Amino acid sequence: MKFRYAVPEDTEVIYHFINEMAIYEKMTDIMVATPEALRKTIFEDKCAEVIFACEGEKEVGFALFFYNYSTFLAKPGLYLEDLFVLPEYRGKGYGKALLRELARIAVSKDCGRFQWVCLDWNQPSIDFYESLGADGQREWINFRMVGDALKNFAKSED
Repeated sequence: MKFRYAVPEDTEVIYHFINEMAIYEKMTDIMVATPEALRKTIFEDKCAEVIFACEGEKEVGFALFFYNYSTFLAKPGLYLEDLFVLPEYRGKGYGKALLRELARIAVSKDCGRFQWVCLDWNQPSIDFYESLGADGQREWINFRMVGDALKNFAKSED
């Protein structure tokens, strides 16, 4: 098994993985990403990075991540946004290997944390993450603003 960082020419492959993940998570109705937008934000704006797990020359899994910051630790953190392995390659260690590679990247960058979120209905993934020693942070509630809620709040005065 080998890993490689994505390059701009991989944009369509990244898009394919994200689309497959949206299908798996039953979220295709909210996916608005396009290859053009991914190319701009990942490779031009450098908002995130992508690594692939490869079997031979074929990309069989991917992880999209970026760096955040912990004020309590005064260190950067590595945040995993997406992890996906093609269904026919699951159970062969690719997901675990991608997570280990990300942990190695985090350690090499002196990150204080490596974190991600998981859908609450995805018990197989929760069990898998816990088997690796990851702790579910159930005391935290994730919040987000998207679309009109974000735009309306940004332009509000009070």
